[in-house]
Amino acid sequence: MPRKTSILAPGWWDFTTLADDLLNDAARLTTKDMQALSRPGFEVVFHDTLEDFYLAEALEYTMAWTQATADNPVGVCGPIGPTEQLPLVARLVNTLGLDLKHAHFWGMDEWVVQGQEVPVDHPLSFKRADLELCFDRIDPGLSMPEAHQHFPKADTRAYIESWHGVRCAVMQGGQGDIKHWAFNDPVKREGLYQDQPPTPAQYRELSTRVVDLHPVTVMQNARTSGGGVVTGVPTQAITVGPVQTWQADKVSIWQAGCHDNPFGMRLTTLMIGKRVMDSAVPMSLLADHPNVQFHFYRPGVGTCDVEMH
Repeated sequence: MPRKTSILAPGWWDFTTLADDLLNDAARLTTKDMQALSRPGFEVVFHDTLEDFYLAEALEYTMAWTQATADNPVGVCGPIGPTEQLPLVARLVNTLGLDLKHAHFWGMDEWVVQGQEVPVDHPLSFKRADLELCFDRIDPGLSMPEAHQHFPKADTRAYIESWHGVRCAVMQGGQGDIKHWAFNDPVKREGLYQDQPPTPAQYRELSTRVVDLHPVTVMQNARTSGGGVVTGVPTQAITVGPVQTWQADKVSIWQAGCHDNPFGMRLTTLMIGKRVMDSAVPMSLLADHPNVQFHFYRPGVGTCDVEMH
């Protein structure tokens, strides 16, 4: 049977092309049901306060970096969205006196305009956010060498090479409205993928690359970062790929209810918990990663009940 056409962007693949039975099952999940989807290799964790949520996220950085030595460099791959953990990371490093000279950091993604990554002075620059919210706040005597801070560029060769010889202890991320991690969006419905999206195996072969962004992703970033000015958001980005994601010891996804909605958080939890993988929902492919955690702020999970406003 042919796949449905997206009701969001007919020229793209996305979660609205999935079977209605799966979508309806996701919408019915309670928080108890979501937690029960934990299994070996996939853990669903709830936090009852935002303080606990963001502190736990920040501690993932510091606990990873404490493992780094000259003979065993260790790094973290981190997102912009959420960002609330970043000042906490700097405060923990300074308070604990954590020397970062052997630690590494990979930025997950960056915007692309006219074929080049945006400069650090661009108002939406992810590198700028990481520096201003975290790395520029760390005491100079403890700071991470600039050569250990790996931010993706349109020429991806140096970034891809930086993943060799350094262990990524954890890759953090959020989840967007289109059910991506980083900017691993669903692909356009064209060419080889006119009738079917890439298989999970095909999507897993993607490395760090420049991507076209799904219209829903552009709209979301306008809402969350750009005051709703859609025309101010780039339509391309560089993103860390599945190839690098599967090099990370652990993938942890942090959802406070500020980015994806109650339905989206349930859908990917169900698909990963039940090992239902479909590249129209890129996050679902993490079902095949050996160590994934979903962290939720319990009050932010909400419900899928109809409520008129």
